Amino acid sequence: MLTEKLSHEKVLRDPIHKFIHIQDRVILDLINTTEFQRLRRVQQLGITSAVFHGAEHSRFGHSVGAYEIARRITEHFDQYYASVRADDGLWHPEERLVTLSAALLHDIGHGAFSHTFEHLFGTDHEAMTQAIITGDTEIHAVLASVSPDFPNKVASVIAKTYHNQQVVQLISSQLDVDRMDYLLRDAYFTGTKYGEFDIDRILRTMKPTPNGIGFDISGMHAVEDYVVSRYQMYLQVYFHPVSRGMEVLLEHLLRRAQELYLAETSKYSATFGPLLAPLFSGEQLSTADYLRLDDHVFMAYIGMWRNHPDKILSDLSRRFLDRRPLKSIVIDDKTAPLLEELEQLVAFTGYNPIYYTARNDAYDLPYDDYKPNVAKPRTQIEFILGDGTHRELSDLSPLVAAIKGQASLDQRFFFPKDMLSIEPEDLFAETFKKFRSYIHNDALTTPNPES
Repeated sequence: MLTEKLSHEKVLRDPIHKFIHIQDRVILDLINTTEFQRLRRVQQLGITSAVFHGAEHSRFGHSVGAYEIARRITEHFDQYYASVRADDGLWHPEERLVTLSAALLHDIGHGAFSHTFEHLFGTDHEAMTQAIITGDTEIHAVLASVSPDFPNKVASVIAKTYHNQQVVQLISSQLDVDRMDYLLRDAYFTGTKYGEFDIDRILRTMKPTPNGIGFDISGMHAVEDYVVSRYQMYLQVYFHPVSRGMEVLLEHLLRRAQELYLAETSKYSATFGPLLAPLFSGEQLSTADYLRLDDHVFMAYIGMWRNHPDKILSDLSRRFLDRRPLKSIVIDDKTAPLLEELEQLVAFTGYNPIYYTARNDAYDLPYDDYKPNVAKPRTQIEFILGDGTHRELSDLSPLVAAIKGQASLDQRFFFPKDMLSIEPEDLFAETFKKFRSYIHNDALTTPNPES
C-alpha cells in the first residue's frame, strides 16, 4: 500500500498559502502524473487575462491550493476532533488521504478554456474527472497503489455519493476548499480586493458534525465576509462584459472551425490536424483524446487560423488574438424581442449574425439555504451555538439574508463594435445610427420614433 510518508516534507512556494506542504508519497506521485501536469497548460480563468492581465494562473496552482486548504483542515480535525467511538459524529482520521486526494484532483477533468469548451462541446468536467480517476491513466495507477478500491472512493467524493458527508462537503459545498482557494487566488491574480476574506479564522472555527461540516458561532462574521466576497467577485470579475465578449468570439470561431471540418474535411484537414479531429468529428471523445487538448493546443491552431482561407474563421481568429472583443448592451425579458431587429441591422452591414452576434446570460446564486424540493439542493452553512444547537447562516446574518436566494443575472447582447460608429462618412452611417437608436445607457430600449 502506497500510504507512507515522505522521508522529508516537500514544499511548493505559493503566493496565496506561502507554502504547499506535501507529506504523503501518494500526493507527490499524483502531482507528478501526466494528467496532473497538464493542468499547468489550462488557465484557471480561461481568457479573463484579456481584461485582468495578471490572471494568467493555472488550474495546477488552484488544485494544489485546494489540496493545501484540505490538508490544513484535516490536520486540525485530526488534532482536535478525532473520533473516539463510531457514532460520535466526529472526524475519522482514516478519511484524511481520500479527502486530500479528492481535493487535489477535483479539477483534473477541466478542458481547455474551461467552461467555454464545456458549453460548446457538451462535455462535463466532473464526469471527465471521474473517468480520469477510474480509467486507464497514471492517476488511476497511483490511486490503486493505495488499495484496489481507492480510485472509486475518490471518484465517489467528486460525484458526491461518498458515504461520509464530512468529506463530501469539504470538497463540494457552499463553503468548500475549492471555493476558498479560487476566490483568494483569483482576487490576487486579477489585482482586485473583492475576493479577500479571513480564511485563517474560517478554518479555525470549522468543525465536523454528524451530518457534515459546521462552524463555531465565533466565526460567523468571517463566513459572512466570505459569502459577500464571493458575491462581489462574480459581479465584478466573473461576469465582466469584456471577458464575455472574448468568450463569445472564442466560442464562435471554434464553432466555425468545426463546421468547416465537418463540411469539407479533406480541403481543410491540414489546418485542423489530428488533435482536433476527434473533437470536431462530433463523436464521443475518449479520455485519451480529451487529455491531449489544452489551452496551448488551441492557441496554436487559432494562430494558424489567422490566415485561414475562410474569411469568417480568419477574421474571428484575428479579433480574438488581437483582443478586439464584441461589444455588448444589457437586455432583459422585456427588450429581448427587439434582438431580431438588431440582428437584421448587423446583417445589413455585411456581418453574419450567426457568428457576430450573441445573447449571453451570466448567472449565479451567491447563497441559498437547503431546499429539498429543488433539482440541486444546496448544503447550507450552519453554525454551532453554545448549547450545541445549529442555526443556518442567513438566520444570523441580515446581510446574507438580504442576498439569500437572490440570483445574480446579467443578460447581454453582443455585436461588432463597428455598429456604434458615429462617423458620417461611413458607408453604413444611417444603419449605424438606427442601431444606436436602440441603445440608452448601455441597455437595449425601444427606439424613440422622434429621434
